[in-house]
Amino acid sequence: MPDVIIRREESLDASAVRAVVAAAFKGQPHSNQTEHLIVDKLRDGGALTVSLVALVGNDVVGHIAFSPVTIDGCYCQWYGLAPLAVLSAHQKQGIGSRLVNAGLALLEASGAKGCVVLGEPVYYFRFVL
Repeated sequence: MPDVIIRREESLDASAVRAVVAAAFKGQPHSNQTEHLIVDKLRDGGALTVSLVALVGNDVVGHIAFSPVTIDGCYCQWYGLAPLAVLSAHQKQGIGSRLVNAGLALLEASGAKGCVVLGEPVYYFRFVL
């Protein structure tokens, strides 16, 4: 596995993140091809509580976003994980897992009460605490 660095997204990463998210979801049957636009809207609205990138060399090859969710209209310190994206050439190397674990650790350190995700149960089940 190549050396991978996980770090917080920086402002200069936005276009690379957009490209990674769009490429990762292209042609996926469960996608309506708007995930990259969702990340842009969350970022523009100041709702990306945690936004991490995975770097191989200087290239962004993965991204994960966590944003606040409300329950019955109230903010309850719960967050939604979405989307998680890794370029196909870098999948099955543990990058997605590293992004999820790093993001969950940051949420936990901030006092978050929980995190929800709508995704593939077989993949996400390993992260249940």
